Amino acid sequence: MATAVQWISGARPRTLPNSLAPVLVGAGAAHHIDGFDATWSLLALVVSVALQIGVNYANDYSDGIRGTDEHRVGPFRLVGSGAARPGAVRLAAFAALGVAAAAGLALIVLTGRYWMLAFGAVCIAAAWFYTGGRKPYGYSGLGELAVFLFFGPAAVLGTLYVQAGEITGIGIGGAIAMGAFSTGVMIANSLRDIPTDVEAGKRTLATTLGDRYSRSLYLALVTVPFVITLAISLRVPLALLGFLALPLVALGAIRVLRGRKGRDLIPVLQHTGLAMLLWAMATTATLWLA
Repeated sequence: MATAVQWISGARPRTLPNSLAPVLVGAGAAHHIDGFDATWSLLALVVSVALQIGVNYANDYSDGIRGTDEHRVGPFRLVGSGAARPGAVRLAAFAALGVAAAAGLALIVLTGRYWMLAFGAVCIAAAWFYTGGRKPYGYSGLGELAVFLFFGPAAVLGTLYVQAGEITGIGIGGAIAMGAFSTGVMIANSLRDIPTDVEAGKRTLATTLGDRYSRSLYLALVTVPFVITLAISLRVPLALLGFLALPLVALGAIRVLRGRKGRDLIPVLQHTGLAMLLWAMATTATLWLA
């Protein structure tokens, strides 16, 4: 049986910036137009984090039973390593997704925005079918698009709209920035896994583009948030604090530019995820001050 430490590792806590940062930005954008509510923001955060953990366990389960994780370089896998039974990991995924559903339902009831039930159902289905089901879209080169949409517009604008009842230009900018950061993390992950994904028959954007163009795409994606920073600063000058995240991005970009592969790309994921969180914290702080 897997230990508690292995279960925590299987939840991939280092990916949590991807779920924390968008909610921060959405809450900041809501505060900027006097629409912020602490309880609703907290519930949105629970939804986002629980979905992230749920999709991580779901990927562990689905990739594990397909054999995709047998020779993969990267974080610890519960099923692929044989540390946990597939059924137990699947149950953990369902439990996390259930928490997300419960928190989301509470948020919808409190705000009265019942049409967002459909939105929540789509998010939960997307989390499971990323690598689950007979035809997972994550195996069809659509994973990166889904990551951009769900960790960018869905998370940021969902958090903003459920509180303020409207979408703003700053919210849209923040959504694009978060989507670009999250997709950058995804591309770095897929870049690392190109050899094993090709062997397992898993089609990702990185396997389609190849090593060289995947690196170029990563560099383009992590540039986008700083362009957004410049745009937001035209209305909120303090937003230039978002450039505090640039050194972390540079650490990852240097490894990508130097052609690092395999385990040497793991720090790129970490640096990009932390840069995403730092950018979100700095931008949110400026929106509160403004």
